[in-house]
Amino acid sequence: MTAHRREPEPAGPLDAGLLSPVRAATPVEAEVDDRAWLRAMVEAEVALARAQARLGTVPAEAASVIAAVGADTEFDPVALAHAARETANPVVGFVQALTAAVADRDAVAADYVHRGSTSQDVLDTAAMLVTRRAIAVILTDLARAATALARLAGEHRDTPMAGRTLTLHAVPTTFGLKAAGWLDLVRQAADRLQTVSDTLPVELGGAAGTLAGYLEYAGHGEGTTGPTPAGPTPEADRYAEALIAAYADELGLAVPLLPWHVLRAPLADIAAATSFLAGALGKIAVDVQSLARTEVGEVSEPGPAGRGASSAMPHKRNPVLATLIRSAALQLPQLAAGLYGCMLAEDERSGGAWHAEWQPLRECLRLAGGAAHTAAELLEGLTPHPERMRANLALTGGQIVSERVAARLTPALGKVRAKALLGAAAQTAAARGCGLAEVLAGLPDVTDHLTEEEIHGLLDPARYTGAARALTDRALRGPGRGTTDTPSRPSAGPQGSTTA
Repeated sequence: MTAHRREPEPAGPLDAGLLSPVRAATPVEAEVDDRAWLRAMVEAEVALARAQARLGTVPAEAASVIAAVGADTEFDPVALAHAARETANPVVGFVQALTAAVADRDAVAADYVHRGSTSQDVLDTAAMLVTRRAIAVILTDLARAATALARLAGEHRDTPMAGRTLTLHAVPTTFGLKAAGWLDLVRQAADRLQTVSDTLPVELGGAAGTLAGYLEYAGHGEGTTGPTPAGPTPEADRYAEALIAAYADELGLAVPLLPWHVLRAPLADIAAATSFLAGALGKIAVDVQSLARTEVGEVSEPGPAGRGASSAMPHKRNPVLATLIRSAALQLPQLAAGLYGCMLAEDERSGGAWHAEWQPLRECLRLAGGAAHTAAELLEGLTPHPERMRANLALTGGQIVSERVAARLTPALGKVRAKALLGAAAQTAAARGCGLAEVLAGLPDVTDHLTEEEIHGLLDPARYTGAARALTDRALRGPGRGTTDTPSRPSAGPQGSTTA
């Protein structure tokens, strides 16, 4: 297998996102494709040689040659994929190709490639590098989304709209509070991803998680004579600890407590954080879809001419951005469940569970990145329509605030009687096709306690939004930022907030 730069060849199998448009052509794609994984594998091998050189167990010159060759050699992902069918993972063929490329430049240095290591050390570490880069892209888009949501919440903190429960009008709320709720979810998603990114660990365990190969090559192996094994020396223990620390330092990753070949908590953490992100953005998407319905019309998506066009119906402009986000949100938790299932890794190395992680991990990152990028575009251009919100509030002729009238009459009539009276009045208004105020104005139990002006005031939906303004301001301030009022258009992003 050649590892050198190659002449262009006919295209191999292609996955450009034809069946996954939510992530097609988004920034995350370049961070998780085959070349990104190969680049991360090169970095893992180079960092290992450099870490060993720092500890004096690999010549510095050899580490430099390995680094130089890794930097200017293009590896053939198609050839490596085909070779992986014979070894069950892509690292074996990759190490052979890298060793051959190094040998072409320096035969001595080639002896130090992958010294003491194992395939899983390289691929697990590469997976953490790929994940960290993907998360960085995702966090950038989540910051955009959070800024857009803060603007929407601030601008519409007093814009009344119908609150809906079980799909029907409930009581009024504000669009600002709805946007504030979306903002809180985006911040929480970003917090979880940032925590995962900050704790992604290197993998360094050797063939069975004991680091025996690394120690042996470094001259710290156990004795081979005597009636009983002597066990590792204190120097060997210190070397193992120092090697892991140096390796992590070279890559900017965390130092794990133990090798995690079969202790798959890092993958479970990624699954959890990306799945939460999908749910958070999916919630926004389904709300936008519902509010954009023809008969509701309270928001509309941004888009150039032609976006959202139907192949059959010329009049349609579909909410495609929300649809793409929702598609990712429906897929990602299933993939995350697959990663959780792979925690059932037997013995010291798994025959299948480890191998089953790779593609679901990549798809989790792809879908999370695609959804975040799409959400940023959606929210930056989302257009609320306050006039439609107000019109929809009036659809029930005041019934949307019947709760308020019942509460106002409760001191005089009692809770049960007041609620029953308003329930009957609402049914009468619906049967007559008139407003609730007209019916109430004809009921002595009401007019004995409320004037006509008071009835109309109580039935104004804009005057019954409760603590929506204060709750919106609270969300805009973010957790732990006090209780003072804030400007109407604060700047907010996911960084620096804490998970509630």
